[in-house]
Amino acid sequence: MSAGTLGLAGLFVLMWASAFNAARIVALEWPPLMALSLRFAIGVPLLLAAAWFMRARLPARADLPRIAAMGAFGVGGYLGCAWAASALIPSGLVALLSATAPLCVALGERLLFGRRLAAQAWVGLTLGWVGVAMLGLPRAVPGLDAAAAGGIALALVGALSQAGGLLAFAPARGRLDPWMSNLGQTMVAALAVAPFALVLEPLPRAAPDWFGVAALAWSILVVGLGGYALYFVLLRRLPASTAAALQLLAPPVAALLGWAMLDETLRVTDLAGGAVTLAGLALLLRAPR
Repeated sequence: MSAGTLGLAGLFVLMWASAFNAARIVALEWPPLMALSLRFAIGVPLLLAAAWFMRARLPARADLPRIAAMGAFGVGGYLGCAWAASALIPSGLVALLSATAPLCVALGERLLFGRRLAAQAWVGLTLGWVGVAMLGLPRAVPGLDAAAAGGIALALVGALSQAGGLLAFAPARGRLDPWMSNLGQTMVAALAVAPFALVLEPLPRAAPDWFGVAALAWSILVVGLGGYALYFVLLRRLPASTAAALQLLAPPVAALLGWAMLDETLRVTDLAGGAVTLAGLALLLRAPR
């Protein structure tokens, strides 16, 4: 990896990890689903402009259901649960639990499509879920705070939702333009999340302060546009497995940013479970196909 590519990879990890910290800031200021709906609504015209500028190819009609499934579950369901969880538990923990989506994808490939997994992949899956158990079991004691339990459950449901969207979208990913896919998924996600925001959350009585507005803008511009653009650049320079593995660095970086910026703390069991989970995910991504 050249110095330039290494620098881009480090910048991508920082931007990707900061998405969870930004979500935490916004979710503590505003109803999270309403804020996420606003993020999608603002992001759609920006992505439309980016797709036009990049001369993105329109998808085939047969691929529209796959884009819709990814938008509803892989983007809307995943981020909806993650942002709601961010109001209840630290951003580093949300990032770590969200990173279990590849475990769910691998299990889904085996159970739904009968795809065989190498021994290394099974070891990675086992380690990944052992790490998740290390995160959850110490908290599952009498007197467990309901908010923390709800946040953990929401983050895991979000990871499962993302896995479902990815499994539906995967057969078409090689033939779809990434900018057009991102645009379509964001449009569907906006339609999927907005009704839940209107039904489940009260209308905010005041606008968020400048810190919350800045965090929302960061989520839209830096993560939603810059992060994806940088990821597409890295996909051209690195093997897909290596680019995907960079996302494993997001949880520890998000935890560090949360500690430095938001005064968040993590338990020793969170750190140990996170290390085991990330080790399992690394094995899974490196396992032969």
